[in-house]
Amino acid sequence: MRRLRNVKIVATLGPASSDYKMIRALFEAGADVFRLNMSHGSHAEQAARHAIIRQVEADTGRPIAILADLQGPKLRVGTFANPAGEELVEGADFRMDLSATPGDAARVQLPHPEIFAALEPGATLLVNDGKIRVRVKDCGKDYANCVVEVGGVISNRKGVNVPDVVLPLAALSAKDREDLEFACELGVDWLALSFVQRPEDVIEARQLAKGRASILSKIEKPAAVKAYDAILQVSDGIMVARGDLGVELPVTSVPPIQKRLVRGARAAAKPVIVATQMLESMIEAPVPTRAEVSDVATAIYEGADAVMLSAESAAGKFPVEAVTTMNNVAMSVEKDPTYRQVIEASRVVRRETIADGIVAAAREIAEATNIKAIACFTQSGNTVNLVARERPNCPIIALTPLMSTARRTCLIWGVHSVITEPQERFKGAVLAAVHAARTDGFAGVEDMIVLTAGVPFNVKGTTNILRVAPCDERLISRVDPE
Repeated sequence: MRRLRNVKIVATLGPASSDYKMIRALFEAGADVFRLNMSHGSHAEQAARHAIIRQVEADTGRPIAILADLQGPKLRVGTFANPAGEELVEGADFRMDLSATPGDAARVQLPHPEIFAALEPGATLLVNDGKIRVRVKDCGKDYANCVVEVGGVISNRKGVNVPDVVLPLAALSAKDREDLEFACELGVDWLALSFVQRPEDVIEARQLAKGRASILSKIEKPAAVKAYDAILQVSDGIMVARGDLGVELPVTSVPPIQKRLVRGARAAAKPVIVATQMLESMIEAPVPTRAEVSDVATAIYEGADAVMLSAESAAGKFPVEAVTTMNNVAMSVEKDPTYRQVIEASRVVRRETIADGIVAAAREIAEATNIKAIACFTQSGNTVNLVARERPNCPIIALTPLMSTARRTCLIWGVHSVITEPQERFKGAVLAAVHAARTDGFAGVEDMIVLTAGVPFNVKGTTNILRVAPCDERLISRVDPE
């Protein structure tokens, strides 16, 4: 089950993709990572999907990563006396307060004192995914008098976004804490953290996860964009969550922000997912629009580690077709000579450690010769991240004795994850790498691979060896001592 592309595909599971037959079909079509959206479905439903993924993993013999996406705090208005809601007219006054009295055309409850504590005159409130916009004229600890700038129908429990201020809200609600513990006990590989505003939000989630899953920060708020460098430093990965970004910021600012976030994550050697509405029309149609194909291609040209399907695979009519389309777009883009030119032009050079030098040399050797793959022995996956940062022109084989590491590295650009026996001697490591390269179709007996490893073996952070190895075991036996 070797992929013929570098970028990875994340597929969200849901009502349209919950049985073994469909999940296996999604994997065979190209899904590398499955996303469990904790905003929808019970713990029992998510546990059932998790068990099916692990069964597909066992049946196909390939590691599969599972990402649990936490909901984050949801900010919503209260209810209205008129079940159909009210029409807000541009220029009209409108009040939001803590009173539970049903709302009307002049006011409604906003049951979030934290919002009022942070608001200032001039701040913007967005309702119903930004379809309605009001600006604060004056406010206090339990109210905000606003003027309607963009009108529309407002109805029960519509969502509220507050783009102009950092809210004194933790990224983890009580539900999120329960979901985090459940997901970690279940055995997911990645946790996606919503509503991140500051690095402290990520640190809190990491403390609760206790090393049981890697933490991926969703960048979906203006505060997170401003604090991106600090958030990136304490995160294991990034998701460019363009849905809320496009609500809280002008939509025209999202493409340059996406480019900056992707490049920042690449420079830090941390995986980055581009998400939201990538093939939105395929929820209802068997083929995407040309603009959607171009959007997916843009993320791939930027060097994103992964592109993600949300409702397309979770609730759409054509989940397998959506994954197949994304797979085909990726293969087409990566065959384009311009792709390598763009990737190499955007490569960030980091030469701060011995490991940096080793992986850079591996990439340069692969580019200068006919190397078929770069094989990395890794405990934590850190070396694999460093090799992937180089975006080499050949596949990356991640060899590890730890299933948890093999699964996590399924999210990383260009990586083919392989479970191997723990190694004590360098010759054994070379032979294991050659066996993986030949067994999985990366190299033949006449070919060469590059191997990176650390001595002593099975110790985190010891990458210090680079070896060019023939894929003929007889040649290895002549050269490498026991």
